[in-house]
Amino acid sequence: MSELGKRNPACGIDTIGLKTTGTVRYNFGAAALAEEALCRGEARLTAHGALVAETGQHTGRSPKDKFVVRDAATEDKVWWGNNKAITPAQFEALLADFLAHAADKDLFVQDLVGGADRELCLPTRVVTEYAWHSMFIRNLLIRPEAAELTGFVPKMTIIDLPSFRADPARHGTRGETVIALDLSRMIVLIGGTSYAGEMKKSVFTALNYLLPEQGVMPMHCSANEGPDGDAAIFFGLSGTGKTTLSADPSRTLIGDDEHGWGPHGVFNFEGGCYAKTIRLSAEAEPEIFATTQRFGTVLENVVLDEHRVPDFDNGSLTENTRCAYPLHFIPNASATGRAAHPKNIIMLTADAFGVMPPIARLTPAQAMYHFLSGYTAKVAGTEKGVTEPEATFSTCFGAPFMPRHPSEYGNLLRDLIARHGATCWLVNTGWTDGAYGVGRRMPIKATRALLSAALDGSLNAAEFRTDANFGFEVPVAVPGVDAAILDPRSTWADTAAYDRQASRLVSMFIDNFGKFEDHVDAIVLGAAPQVRQAAE
Repeated sequence: MSELGKRNPACGIDTIGLKTTGTVRYNFGAAALAEEALCRGEARLTAHGALVAETGQHTGRSPKDKFVVRDAATEDKVWWGNNKAITPAQFEALLADFLAHAADKDLFVQDLVGGADRELCLPTRVVTEYAWHSMFIRNLLIRPEAAELTGFVPKMTIIDLPSFRADPARHGTRGETVIALDLSRMIVLIGGTSYAGEMKKSVFTALNYLLPEQGVMPMHCSANEGPDGDAAIFFGLSGTGKTTLSADPSRTLIGDDEHGWGPHGVFNFEGGCYAKTIRLSAEAEPEIFATTQRFGTVLENVVLDEHRVPDFDNGSLTENTRCAYPLHFIPNASATGRAAHPKNIIMLTADAFGVMPPIARLTPAQAMYHFLSGYTAKVAGTEKGVTEPEATFSTCFGAPFMPRHPSEYGNLLRDLIARHGATCWLVNTGWTDGAYGVGRRMPIKATRALLSAALDGSLNAAEFRTDANFGFEVPVAVPGVDAAILDPRSTWADTAAYDRQASRLVSMFIDNFGKFEDHVDAIVLGAAPQVRQAAE
């Protein structure tokens, strides 16, 4: 019998009793893992040498199948209105069944780290059933140096067994798929899904639970740094441009998705990137496109043509096609994953209602309001010809990964903004000249020009007007940008229709924020948008 930990006595995995009669492969590199994945029929090679795998029925995260153990330690800390609970007894039964299921499996083990600030990091051992999953998570988390692996002691253990099937009656789950987190013992169990992103988001969830008690702000954001050390962070939900806009060749990329803001500044939680590839092009996103043509990159649910060349326009498996690669595959990526305290905070939204300006400056109270709101808009059901936008409010720009109440994160952010004097901006990458179906997507050239002006400080010297609906400040004119798009109302052929649309969106904000009113002060409540009488 092979016991995980036997070949590395300090590893600590045996504390949860995981043993197998199969072969255990420790900390294999990309080449060895690719060989294993190919030999096992888990994946294929593309024409350029990247590994491509399909995830079956689960082509994205399964938030409805995610559970947190509700025990004495988590009872008063976890936001149970947002997190599904299972009992300690149910988790114990699940863990026992996971261990039994793994007892004859070949397993892959990676010893990795979540967090580039080594005083605040989370050493994590990830045990997977699939070789390509091991390669994926090795790309996404921080890879310790060889010397650091000697005596590696994990603070968290993830066991990912896609072939496991949960039993709702025994385990308290919704179905056969489960992502269960015991935040007291730092054990994560993932079963019934092959979607690799569940592993990385489990680490993020754990850090979102642990760090606030240390006064550190965990953030669902990208980050970059200018040549003068001026750091910026970019909050945003999927489809708002978080990855694209932070990948600026004139600035150093710190990371594209998850960061902390602590006493030493900003630090990446990860050692890689997990970028969307649907309709990816070498012209629009050359740095990301180039990673898909390198050995070591893992592609998820990307369709290959007859020559094994990825067809990034093909969404037949899912629109959520992805590539996972080490951060150093991006030419201007940071070697340390760390940066100074941010001078600018960008909150991204893709407003399909065509109401919001391309950029607005926020007060600290407005920043907290919009952070707690986490607004963007999706275009619902376009494949069936439905053109009505659908508002999405995901608090803190990442509600599925927030174990604590949003007010904890919001108060942390506001305190950090005040302490370090960061300037906050709301950037709309959505629609102008009208709503979706009538208007057009905000020109990327204009967005980049406005961002550049915000990041280099020149935008602060512009003349600003106060937005009649949201109360934030909007520049009147910016060099190199068509002045018309800075005032979205003026771009609508029917301004009365704009007023009705704006009134509708403001009402959505107000209705959504009702659940936070008892958790914020009067200053933040005063930052709420106002329904204009003229628009009614």
